[in-house]
Amino acid sequence: MSNCIANELLKNGKTVLYQTAPVLLESVIDYKMSKQKNESNNIYQSILETDLLIIDDLGTETLNSMKLSELFTIINTRILNLNNRITKTIISTNLDIHDIFNYYEERIGSRIVGYYDIYYFFGDDLRFKK
Repeated sequence: MSNCIANELLKNGKTVLYQTAPVLLESVIDYKMSKQKNESNNIYQSILETDLLIIDDLGTETLNSMKLSELFTIINTRILNLNNRITKTIISTNLDIHDIFNYYEERIGSRIVGYYDIYYFFGDDLRFKK
């Protein structure tokens, strides 16, 4: 479903960034910790400003305080349009609402529950049907 949405937006000239939660958070931390930040390849700015950010497999990353902080900043910045752009975010996860609150701190869980439409998908995993 996320791929279909991304493809339609790309056809309409919008920017889309699709990444798994582990890679996304590692990329942000690597960028922030780098002593030689390359402004022409600013992954952090791209994450905050892309028209659509798709965070796939939230809950599969190993967490620490830095990753929690970065995840909060990304979600909060995009929700509140602190980047001065209208941006949208899709988050896919196998976690249920209770797991989100248990796995992440309340300020992340409350933003996900309070600002996102939540859809449950059921059925066979299409990846197993090949």
